[in-house]
Amino acid sequence: MSVEQPAGNFISRVAVDFAKNVRQATKGQLDIRVHPNSTLYRRPEVKPAVSRGDIQIGDVFMSALGNEDPIYELDSLPFLATDYEEARKLWAVSREAVERRLLADGVRLVYAVPWPAQSLFSNRPLQTVEDVRDLRFRSYNPTISRLAHLLHAQPTTINTEDVPQAFRAGQVDIMLTSSATGMDLRAWDFASHFYDVRAFIPKNIVIVNERAFQRLPEAQRRALLNAGERAERAGWELSWALTGYQTRMLARRGMTVVQDIDPQLHRDLAEAGQQLTEEWLARAGEEYAQIIDAYLDGLPR
Repeated sequence: MSVEQPAGNFISRVAVDFAKNVRQATKGQLDIRVHPNSTLYRRPEVKPAVSRGDIQIGDVFMSALGNEDPIYELDSLPFLATDYEEARKLWAVSREAVERRLLADGVRLVYAVPWPAQSLFSNRPLQTVEDVRDLRFRSYNPTISRLAHLLHAQPTTINTEDVPQAFRAGQVDIMLTSSATGMDLRAWDFASHFYDVRAFIPKNIVIVNERAFQRLPEAQRRALLNAGERAERAGWELSWALTGYQTRMLARRGMTVVQDIDPQLHRDLAEAGQQLTEEWLARAGEEYAQIIDAYLDGLPR
């Protein structure tokens, strides 16, 4: 099993527990060996490797697959779902569509774990959206690249593990990511400010090669899926529990943590997010538009 994050990251720890639960449930007959920190494959290579069967199972950041299908970008539309309750509702109405799309490529969804809300790390103070203009904005999916363009910044695609060096080399000035990733990367060593804008709550998904899955005995298939359900519950709870702690730790490490976001900056970011949602709806088609309608209908008025 390929896992992108370092061994200490909470998503990696959930993966290790998942593998342990599968091993115990099958009395050692199904053994999943977890390889963290992208030591098997880097992010863009994971889904193709699982689809081909080069590895049987892998963990991937879902919205990084956005070039394949708009459904994968849904959880990364800025300011559509900004807290865990909203993120759960969005996942509930979109999960079936994600599962169908993955199966079309020969992979099956096992479980999904959300990141803490994505917020801004910067190597300088930000007071208005004009302060973002012309900055080098780290991108990790098509949605973030488009957001950078809307903010008149310069999108730069950088893999997670390369972020610290990119900041130090002047390739990146600002990034939108989670407090968890900030902790993993020791963001205080290269960035000065953390703006807790909570733009969206994206997910990592764990996928298994469908042919390999179907070759397993029924009891092992059931054990794998049951362990996946358990991992998903644990991952959502852990992500929520860690959010406040990680933000406090960033402050303790010396970062300037800004939680009282300037209203104008927040409005400008939200307007860019609304435009991204409208653009997504225009290319996603009626079926996916109905998913957003179902999500919005379920929110309190």
